[in-house]
Amino acid sequence: MLKKFIIKRLLTLPLILFILSGLIFSLVAFLSPYERLAVFIPDPEVYAQAPVEELVILYGLDEAIHIQYLNWLKNVFLGDLGWSPSARMPVSRALSSRFPATVELMLLGQLVIFFGGIAIGTYTAKNHNKLGDHFFRFMTTLGIAFPGFVVGLLLLVIFYSWLGWFPPGRLSPWAMDVVGSLEFQRYTGMNTLDGILNGRFDVFLNSLRHMILPAFAYSLSTLAATIRLMRSSLLETLRKDYIYTARSKGLSEKVVVNKHARRNALLPVITFMGTSVPIMFGGAVIIETVFGYPGMGLFIVQAAHGLDFPAILGSALLVGVVIVFVNLVVDLLYRILDPTIRYD
Repeated sequence: MLKKFIIKRLLTLPLILFILSGLIFSLVAFLSPYERLAVFIPDPEVYAQAPVEELVILYGLDEAIHIQYLNWLKNVFLGDLGWSPSARMPVSRALSSRFPATVELMLLGQLVIFFGGIAIGTYTAKNHNKLGDHFFRFMTTLGIAFPGFVVGLLLLVIFYSWLGWFPPGRLSPWAMDVVGSLEFQRYTGMNTLDGILNGRFDVFLNSLRHMILPAFAYSLSTLAATIRLMRSSLLETLRKDYIYTARSKGLSEKVVVNKHARRNALLPVITFMGTSVPIMFGGAVIIETVFGYPGMGLFIVQAAHGLDFPAILGSALLVGVVIVFVNLVVDLLYRILDPTIRYD
């Protein structure tokens, strides 16, 4: 059944992505044909080769909007998302350099959320209404209430300005020289992973050092919500009949919680983490701006300030595609965590 479900979901993905791309392209439908040219032109030198009026006809911008959409979609499949005036390079090239930085930051943040949320949420549920439970309930309330940019500024003041432990940016100058050298091979665009693959653990540690503060600020509110969700879900699961049966068999509380209860309690947590991905992309806009981290968030801010519609369009499309695939992964994780789930 799982194989059949995967095939059905993969077959529906093209339709979902087609509708998604159409909605995103509609963002530029209100622009004049002359303003939409940048979405179709991959290099500004094209403007010097012919009058703008001829370019409008050449790229079909005098056609119906659905014809323009199909032309743009064809360019997307060829990897052409237009020219970004704010980045001064093709949008596809700008995204290929910025997107891995945000993915790297999000992965670190999600690891903190997943393992921290499960561990602390399990601890608070096992110590229900005790001192530790009350402490973490108070701290998670603060974590949810504190805006991310405020947390980021506080972390910068304490750990960068006062202590000098964790600098902003993505890499130190010496590490940027190493990464930009001919000897350093780029495999993924993620400095941590590429540092390991190149045997440069100093680059890996330097990249990790720069990501610790933004990853913590980026994940704090989601971590707090995950802890509370894991706590409530586990408390509810511990009241189930099969848990009483497991205890009556003489199993230790550790085995009951870790082997029988926590697995089922994870289902709403996985759902929440999947649905929080769009929120985290939005949070990246603020956090990357605060820390000067050159990822997708900072790129989107710069594009918005410059009314860079090709960059905004390309960024929205990429984020939308990622969210669609994340939802597919979440559905698969459901089946792994609970084999009794049927996909008929």
